[in-house]
Amino acid sequence: MEISLAIKDELRRFCESFAEERIFRIRNSIDSINDSLKSETKSSAGDKHETGRAMIQLEREKLGHQLYEAEKMRQILAGISTADNPAKVVQGSLVVTADSAYYISISAGAFKKGSTQIYCVSALSPIGKILLGKSEGQCFDFNQKTICIKKIL
Repeated sequence: MEISLAIKDELRRFCESFAEERIFRIRNSIDSINDSLKSETKSSAGDKHETGRAMIQLEREKLGHQLYEAEKMRQILAGISTADNPAKVVQGSLVVTADSAYYISISAGAFKKGSTQIYCVSALSPIGKILLGKSEGQCFDFNQKTICIKKIL
């Protein structure tokens, strides 16, 4: 797997797009819920009305928490510099191992380009926590397998 420094900008855009799309979807859901809440206010069916309002408000709270988390993703990405090429794994590092590659940023899934696949993972994910602070050539155990870092970009 040949991965160069040039792909880091694409990874950044992939993660930014993931976060922005998520924020957009959540905001649309919140708008829809607010519309439902307004129409539920116009109804006056007693207990059924109160139960409906409570369910809508719970859903709005859940979406509010999801929006907060998505906004945090955007903040994390804003703090990542793609110009750095550190000796140790930090937020924004692209870590290449013998059989996988990881972009330490946000949990955005797999980025695919041709035959290359890079996992965009949070520094708080299990693999992210293990990778942080490691250097090229260092090995670690993950999922009952020993993995060695070939390159940090």
